[in-house]
Order: sequence, then C-alpha cells, then structure tokens
Amino acid sequence: MTNRQITRATLVAGAVGPALFVLVFLLEGATRLGYSPWRHQVSQLSLSDQGWEQVANFLVCGVLVLAFALGLRRSLGTGKGMTFGPLLLVIFALGLLVAGLFRADPALGYPPGVPMPAPQTAHGTIHGLAGLVVFVSLPAACFATARRFAGDPRWRGWAAYSILTGLLVLASFIASNVAAVLDATGAVPDAPTGLLQRVGIIAGWAWITFLALRLLRDLRATGAEA
Repeated sequence: MTNRQITRATLVAGAVGPALFVLVFLLEGATRLGYSPWRHQVSQLSLSDQGWEQVANFLVCGVLVLAFALGLRRSLGTGKGMTFGPLLLVIFALGLLVAGLFRADPALGYPPGVPMPAPQTAHGTIHGLAGLVVFVSLPAACFATARRFAGDPRWRGWAAYSILTGLLVLASFIASNVAAVLDATGAVPDAPTGLLQRVGIIAGWAWITFLALRLLRDLRATGAEA
C-alpha cells in the first residue's frame, strides 16, 4: 500500500469505528431484556449472556480509533496540538480496549436477578478506571486539537466545536456518575444515568467520526488537484 492508501485506511477506520460503536449500543440497549437505556450505563451491556456483543464493540472501536490516531497525525502534520491530540486519542483507544477486556460489575438492578448491591470485583475496578481514562482523554484530545484548528481559516468553527464537545463529554461523565450514586443510594430512584452518559458518548464519538470524514474529504481534494 502507498502512504496515501494507508492514510485513507486509517481515516476510514476513524469514521467507521465510533459510529459503529454508537449504533451497536443503541440497538443493544433498545432490545436487551431487563436493560433500561434511561437508567443503565453502556458498560453494563457487557454483562449477561449477551455481554460478548458489547465486549466486541469496545474492542473493535478501540482498534479502529487506534488506527485513526495515526491517520490524524499523518493528515494534520506538525503544529500546535498535533503531538498531544493523536497521543490522547491513543490513550482513549487503549482505555476502550481495557474496558472491553475487563467487564463492569452489576449495578442498578442489571442484570436482573443479581443481588444488589453487588460485590466489587477486580474486573469491575479495572473497568471503572478504564472508563475514567476514556472520559478524560477524549475531552483532552478535543481541547488539544482545538489549538491546531484555531486561527486556521480552512478549519473555521472547528476550534469552538472541539471545545464545546470536550466540555459536553466531561459534563455528561460527571452528571451520569452523580445520577448513578443517587440512584444506588435510593435518593433518586430510577435516575437518568444512562441517558446522561449517552449524551456525552454520542457527542464525543461523533466528533471523532466527523473529524475523520472531514480529513477524508480533504485527502480526496488533494488527490484531485494532483
């Protein structure tokens, strides 16, 4: 493969991976018996006898975003944020891989029939730490790449879009965790933990997909000029 073909393949991976991840967890959440997208977190889909589907979803997305991080570096070259931006996406992708390899603990009544509160396991603890890495590294990648977009007329609006996305992902992560605690303690039964988390996931993962699509468009344009 030529360098251009490799770059294109990595950008396609960035466009497909996050979009596929969102599509899969939305379909799973809507069809999984006993699961509530309103109340339950996406990670809980890795539990039950269908849990392998979400495990695979984490792993596939992690591998594809890992490839995209390389494509991002190759496409945007050097400059502000072009060291930390791709590096933070690598960390994000590795967090997804770890989240897939180590499953979350049962919580908030899912899976059905498991006594609550469920005991905390090493797998659940590692998964939780991986989730923290994911929801911190992605906003940080948004902020880092915003530095690259600022002042570049070809990327008008992308600095603001990236910053707003990063803030939304962080706010969603904090809000969903607060809601989970309030639900688990009985202070706010059936709190919208899942809904709050999904807002941030969809926004953040969409940012990666849209960025990859924009870079693919630019790659095609330079090819046409050549």
